[in-house]
Amino acid sequence: MFKKMLLSSLLLANSIFAASEVNIYSHRHYDTDKQLFKMFEEKTGIKVNVVKADASALIKRIQSEGKNSPADVLITVDAAGLFQAKDQGLLQSIQSNYLTSHIPEKFRDKDNQWFALTKRARVFVYKVGSDIPNELKTYEDLADPKFKGQVMVRSSNNVYNQSLLAAVIAHHGEEYALNWAKGVVANMAHDPKGNDRYQVKAVANDIGSIAVANTYYIGKMVDNRDISQAEAVKKVKILFPVFENGGTHVNVSGAGVAKYAPNKENAIKFIEFLASKDAQDLFANGNFEYPILAEVEKNDILKSWGTFEEDNISMNLLGENNKTAVKIFDQANWR
Repeated sequence: MFKKMLLSSLLLANSIFAASEVNIYSHRHYDTDKQLFKMFEEKTGIKVNVVKADASALIKRIQSEGKNSPADVLITVDAAGLFQAKDQGLLQSIQSNYLTSHIPEKFRDKDNQWFALTKRARVFVYKVGSDIPNELKTYEDLADPKFKGQVMVRSSNNVYNQSLLAAVIAHHGEEYALNWAKGVVANMAHDPKGNDRYQVKAVANDIGSIAVANTYYIGKMVDNRDISQAEAVKKVKILFPVFENGGTHVNVSGAGVAKYAPNKENAIKFIEFLASKDAQDLFANGNFEYPILAEVEKNDILKSWGTFEEDNISMNLLGENNKTAVKIFDQANWR
């Protein structure tokens, strides 16, 4: 009898524990996210536990943990990471009328294993007063020899660049993408180094004329206590390039439910919360990301840059073409 009572107590305890927490494996590293976790806890009473690392490390960890993994939700800063997790069988399809009705089809996995939460445009940055906007219109133009010695861009290890090249492959095929990558390498002001903010500062300081950067970084530089970043970004402007047969390259930060999630229902609630208007407002105003919900207003800084037409390819292609993009970067000697 006592054993039965003890077993019942343990099962009840486990049930209460499972119902009151959600374990997040996140590549995101922003203060905004801490506020979002707190908002979710206050709204639902579900405790949020967070493990932070880059997407590759988190995916390896979930894989090594196997069926015993405590991971409920995987969040990445790029579509390619989500695709990789799905490709390795680490996510599961979920049914959520809210997510499928609010997140456009091209911004979610075709099997509903992951959903985009925010958007970032990968744009060009030039110095105020330069002729760059008159000469540079498209991503294809970036490989034009007339820009030799002018391009600032981070390394090929960076997933944002891998996804940009994946988009080039989607639009033009592998042979064109290789020649394009070689052309960009030939136009670099120096070997790739630093992050997106470094590239912007380099243009402000006349090391190069064209920087490739994600929009949310530029928003964070405008609103920054670091004087060197705030002063640098005052000297530059944003150009929204397009593909010759498309629009401006957009990538996403998104989330999926882990295959063996011990708190699956809480995981779905959490992702639905991140796609709610309150959370989307915070993504937009706290981290200068473009909200995934069309009805949520963009931050005023983003509005000041003007509007642009998003590229028309599915985010799934950024993941599907990732391995080919990495191979092409090596062939092009893009370090």
